[in-house]
Amino acid sequence: MSLLPNQLKAYACLALSMSLVGAYVALTKPLALVLPVFLLGWLRFGIGAVAMLRWIRKPATEPALSAQTRWLIFLESFLGNFLFTLCMVVGVSMTSAVSAGVIMSCIPATVAVLSRVFLKEAISPRVWAAIACGVLGITLLSFTQAPQEPGADAGLQRQWLGNLLIFGAVLCEGSYAVIGKKLTAVLSPKRISAVINLWGFALMTPMGLYTALHFDFTGVGLDMWVLLLFYALAASVWTVWLWMVGLKSVPASQAGVFTVMLPISAAMVGVVFLDETLGGMQLLAFAIALFGLLLATLPAFSIPARRRVR
Repeated sequence: MSLLPNQLKAYACLALSMSLVGAYVALTKPLALVLPVFLLGWLRFGIGAVAMLRWIRKPATEPALSAQTRWLIFLESFLGNFLFTLCMVVGVSMTSAVSAGVIMSCIPATVAVLSRVFLKEAISPRVWAAIACGVLGITLLSFTQAPQEPGADAGLQRQWLGNLLIFGAVLCEGSYAVIGKKLTAVLSPKRISAVINLWGFALMTPMGLYTALHFDFTGVGLDMWVLLLFYALAASVWTVWLWMVGLKSVPASQAGVFTVMLPISAAMVGVVFLDETLGGMQLLAFAIALFGLLLATLPAFSIPARRRVR
């Protein structure tokens, strides 16, 4: 059965969205070394707010928002923007982009579980097996990262904490996908992107403004400002809009399939641009996590048998 143009568009938007997320997850590592986390997050949301000024206006055709919808909008921003940014930026600064990519391989299974709980979608035995593969991959990864230098215990504790924070970002991303599916029923992708970014800016402003007043901006090079601009536009504008466009036409559990692009993109950026390497045990952990992705996602792409034509 051939895919409809709308389906192809939705799939392309979801895949591109997660590829961009993976890229900026990896690229926040050098940014986090230059800018404090709250300042980085505040600047991200501020740049995004300026870029989406035209999207914030309520269309005449949009119905009045219920109290439940307003609460979901806040949660979408708090979990998917505010907490995800904190967990991801701090986590990546404590571990490697490759490790972050492996841990984020759990996102599809996480989306499936949350979809079952909140959207009442069925979970197959394959998804439970995928969850087990994700846990095994994370555990194997953590045991292969012990530093070999003096002070190894402190370094290992930082890596464990970094991995734990990345997993917290995974839970935030899963919640973001499920809540986003509900919001696309009442709001346009552009409005969702602009409103949740505005909430993220408001949440980050107190600590972000305080940090900005005590930070020496002259020490930030031009290359970091360019990278910050890409990060802000990708994280606040492009990825959110692309995800919501795709999510409008695709069930949340099926959309979770496309988060496979996130860990692959993060790992590739880490290897190509950040001089990281993929060791044998990391490759094994990555393979186990990707096998779990296959278990969870292959049913979503099953093609019905063609009818016999007489």
